[in-house]
Amino acid sequence: TAYTLHLPFCGSRAIDHFFCEVPAMLKLSCVDTTHYEQGTYVSGIIFLSIPFSLIFVSYVQILPTVLQMKSSAAQKKSFSTSFFHMVVVIMYYGPFIFTYMRPKSYHTPGQYKFLAIFYTILTPTLNPIIYSFRNKDVLVAMKNMLKNNFMHKNRKNV
Repeated sequence: TAYTLHLPFCGSRAIDHFFCEVPAMLKLSCVDTTHYEQGTYVSGIIFLSIPFSLIFVSYVQILPTVLQMKSSAAQKKSFSTSFFHMVVVIMYYGPFIFTYMRPKSYHTPGQYKFLAIFYTILTPTLNPIIYSFRNKDVLVAMKNMLKNNFMHKNRKNV
């Protein structure tokens, strides 16, 4: 980020993005940013791919332990916890990997904006909802709400 702020910028300095993200700022630069893009890619490997891979490998190693559990209820609960955790991990790391680990030629401003909304608004909002699906009381209440709303709409249409 510090290097990006020292780049010379040509013409308009209006960023076509919600935030001052590095890829959006590189588009405004007058100089060749190929080396910086390569550095961003290497940083992505270090700070995104390696942690994501380690988390994924740890869950692959947990899987045999869960499969060896004798209690089907314990297996179900473990799978549920692991599944929802991996969903949150993918929702968090996915947009960053998609943004920072693709060649510049594949980037479009619309994608940046969508991904920015995804990782700044949707992921933090959905995180507690996803984890609450593990709570049986929440599931029962949600099923009842959906059933009541669906039945109520069907009664109006009849």
